[in-house]
Amino acid sequence: MKTISRRDLLFSAGGGIGGVALASLLGSDGLLAAAAPSRNAHFKPRAKAVISLFMTGGVSHVDTFDPKPALAKHHGQPLTGFGEIVVRQGYPGPLMKSPFQFRKYGQCGMEVSGLFPHVGSIADEIALIRSGWNKSNDHVLAHYEWNTGSLLMGHPSLGSWVTYGLGSENKSLPSYVVIYDPRGGPNAGVANWNNGYLPAAYQGTVFRPSGDPILDLRPPAGIRPEQQRARLDHLAALNEEHAARYPGSSELSARIASYELAYQMQSRAPEAVELAKESPATHKLYGLDDPVTEPFGRQCLLARRLVERGVRFVQLFNGAKLRTDIDDWDAHGNLFDNHSAHAREIDRPIAGLIRDLKQRGLLEDTLVIWHSEFGRMPISQKGLGRDHNPGAMSFWMAGAGIRGGQIIGETDEFGYKATRDPVSYHDLHATILHLMGLDHKRLTYYFNGRQMRLTDVHGELIRDIVG
Repeated sequence: MKTISRRDLLFSAGGGIGGVALASLLGSDGLLAAAAPSRNAHFKPRAKAVISLFMTGGVSHVDTFDPKPALAKHHGQPLTGFGEIVVRQGYPGPLMKSPFQFRKYGQCGMEVSGLFPHVGSIADEIALIRSGWNKSNDHVLAHYEWNTGSLLMGHPSLGSWVTYGLGSENKSLPSYVVIYDPRGGPNAGVANWNNGYLPAAYQGTVFRPSGDPILDLRPPAGIRPEQQRARLDHLAALNEEHAARYPGSSELSARIASYELAYQMQSRAPEAVELAKESPATHKLYGLDDPVTEPFGRQCLLARRLVERGVRFVQLFNGAKLRTDIDDWDAHGNLFDNHSAHAREIDRPIAGLIRDLKQRGLLEDTLVIWHSEFGRMPISQKGLGRDHNPGAMSFWMAGAGIRGGQIIGETDEFGYKATRDPVSYHDLHATILHLMGLDHKRLTYYFNGRQMRLTDVHGELIRDIVG
């Protein structure tokens, strides 16, 4: 009889899909020895799921959702009255008017850039925050801020905190899924969806943005279900034996759970990611009939199918950090071409997502967030671009009972700094957790001698959002 090493057994029994499921949350099923147990919400939630639409690169607020007539009036003049103007990459120029026209949309009369006619058409569904701000003007650090609540890497992401706090609703699918741009990953990479010091089971599971979202999902040819079940049971026994000898390893516990979830996913996940089952009308709604909108449309449609099936947190990225400005929203050189290209990619799919969620009755308990890592300067850079600006940005939220058609906060007349009702990333995180039924001050994890939390010692609820 041929013997097989433990390493070979681990490799063959995994079937190539164990790694995909590593980040799933199975604590609620008692499968994670080192993970904290699933918790109940602190109070009645308004949202069951979150869809985060993250525009990587830094969207210019003064060219999208925060019109500034003063920029046109004083175009070509220096920006004064704010002390030293700090720029990231140099080449500071004078004030630059927006190359895009704004118009009023919806019964609320919200002014939105011509870049987003489809998003503008759903203005009555969204609550627009024009007074966002953060600390860093560096892409990577700003990604850490908005996705983990800290300038430093190594902290758990927002999605990890949500799944840690609430557990899983579907034992056959991951609780936290990430789908990034087909062109590549965002700034900061995996740190955007990392579990940090939380048990390893709480990190995000990456689904591929094109082609088959989950590789090697089907069992190898010739392997009967009872054979694979026996292999996994034997593998689990070996891992449990090892875990008993070396307690406290959340990575091993997550690996044990990942193989089990992978087995469960073989029966449920293929149906969940099969977009071909959607109607032609739905494909058109999300822009799958247009090669420009199809990539992000697939991401949005997949997000809807996942939250419909109990996935807690789905994060979509548009923009990849490669070698040219055009690959993400980082418009240093030519803002008009950059933002026009990316806005066309996302405008129709996002509006389709909101409409589809609403007509299916999902918007009332699904929170949708559109955001970026920072805004951009009101002054020009290299003649036609804009540099990073952490002092002001716009983002919006929809669903979860949020009153749409409202505008919260404002920036100064040029859009350089948030002035009225400023909203930090800590405030946004506290508000998101609140809508999910979690008190950001009570959701803690003991690490390194203290009770850690997503918002650290900060965070105030956005009252116009939570009501």
